[in-house]
Amino acid sequence: MLYRKISERLKEYFSSDSDRLLVIDGARQTGKSYIIREIGSAMFPNYIELNMEEDKVGQRIFADARTLDDFYLALGVVAGDKMKDRKSTLVFIDEIQAYDHLLTLVKFLMKDGRFTYIASGSQLGISLRNTSSVPAGSLDIEHLYPMDFEEFLYANGVGELVVKSMRDCFLERKPLSEALHGKMLDFFKKYLLVGGLPQAVDAYVRTKNIAEFRRIQGEVHAMYGIDASKYEVEHGKRLKIRRIFDMIPSSLENKKKRVVIRDIEGKKWKRSDDYVDEFEYLISSGIALDVKAISKPSYPLIENSGKNLMKLYLNDVGILSGIYYRNNVSAVMSDVKSINLGSVYETVVAQELRAHGYELYYYDNKKNGEVDYLIDDSDHLSNIPLEVKSGKDYAVHSALDKFMSIEEYNIRDAYVLSNEREVTVRNGITYIPIYYVMFFENASSGEELLV
Repeated sequence: MLYRKISERLKEYFSSDSDRLLVIDGARQTGKSYIIREIGSAMFPNYIELNMEEDKVGQRIFADARTLDDFYLALGVVAGDKMKDRKSTLVFIDEIQAYDHLLTLVKFLMKDGRFTYIASGSQLGISLRNTSSVPAGSLDIEHLYPMDFEEFLYANGVGELVVKSMRDCFLERKPLSEALHGKMLDFFKKYLLVGGLPQAVDAYVRTKNIAEFRRIQGEVHAMYGIDASKYEVEHGKRLKIRRIFDMIPSSLENKKKRVVIRDIEGKKWKRSDDYVDEFEYLISSGIALDVKAISKPSYPLIENSGKNLMKLYLNDVGILSGIYYRNNVSAVMSDVKSINLGSVYETVVAQELRAHGYELYYYDNKKNGEVDYLIDDSDHLSNIPLEVKSGKDYAVHSALDKFMSIEEYNIRDAYVLSNEREVTVRNGITYIPIYYVMFFENASSGEELLV
C-alpha cells in the first residue's frame, strides 16, 4: 500500500461522530478511491462502495434516490446484507458529483446517522458551483493531489527517520552530506520522470520500466482531455477547454510561460474574460494548476492577484516530462546542456506548493521583471519570493534582485532553489537544494473547505 498523508485524516474522521460528510476531492487517478477503500475496508467489517458514475451509465439505481427512504431502498438492492449499524458499516459514495441530488441529500443522511459515510469526487468544484441546493454546513472537503516528493520517497523505501533528519537540516538551514545530497537529487530527478500519479509510482517501484509508467501517464493525460471534451458537449457550449488544456505544455516552453489568449482561437481581440468557463473547468477539476500574476505584492497576496497574466501548469510533473521527453531518461537524469528543464522544475515546485496548501502566485512587473513564485509570509505579514533554477546559473536572477531592493515590499526572506548542495545566504537570499521544497508547508492554509 502506497502511503498517503491524507491517511491520518481519514482514520480520524472514521473514528469520530462527525455530522458533516467528509468528501475527498481531486483530479482523476490521484488515488482517492484507493486510499479510502484501503483504510475504510480495514476499519469497517461492513464496507459498501458505490460508484455513481457507473450507476449513471448503468442500472441507474440511485438516479431517483431523493429521499432517505429512496436512498436506503436503493442501497438495500446492492448491499442489503452489509447494512448493519453506524459503527460497523461504512458507505463510500464514489464520484458523488454524478448525481446532484445526492449532494442535497447529504445533510439528511448524516443527521439520520444510520451508517458512517464518506464520499469522493473528481469534478466536485464544478458540481458545487452548479448545485444551488447543497445544505450549508453539510460537507467537509479535502483535496487530494498526486503524490508529493515526500510520499514518493516513502514509496521508494526511504524511511521516516531520514526524512525527519532532512527536515531538521532544512529548518536549521544546513546542507545534507554529499552522499545523501547525491541520493536525494537522484530521487528528485526520478520524481520528475515518474511524477505522483499513484499508478505510475507503483509501476516504477515494481518494474523500474519507463515504458510502463509512461503508458499510464499517457492514458491519464488522454483521459483528462476526453473528460474536457465531454464536458463541452454535455453543457451545449462551444467551449475551448480541450484546446487550452492541449496548449499547456507548449505555453510553458515560451519565455513568459503564460497562457497567450490570442493563441487559443487565433483571434487577437479575445480577452481572458472570454474564457472564464474554460479556466474554471481546468482549475476546478484539478487537472491544471493556476498561477496568478502579482504586479505589486502585499499581504495577503490574494488581494492583488490578476487573471489577465495567468500561467497554467499540468497537475503532474510526470505527465509533462513524458510529453516532452517520452522514454529518454537522459534529458532529465544526465544534465544534457542542450535541454532546458526550466518548465519541468517550475511544474514540480507548483505541484509541491499546491499540495502543501499554498495558493500559487508569481511576480510580474514591466519595470522589474518576473519572479517564479510568491507565497504569503504570515509571520511578517509580507511575502516570500521563490526563484527556481534548473541549470548552473542559479546565482543569476536580476528580477529577484530588483524585487528584493524595493523597500516598500518589506521582504524578509527569499529563496533560490537549485541542484546545488550548499545552503548559503547572500544579500538576503537563501540558496537551498531543490528537494527542500518538500518542507514548505502552509500551516494556515485552511486547505479543508467547509460547505
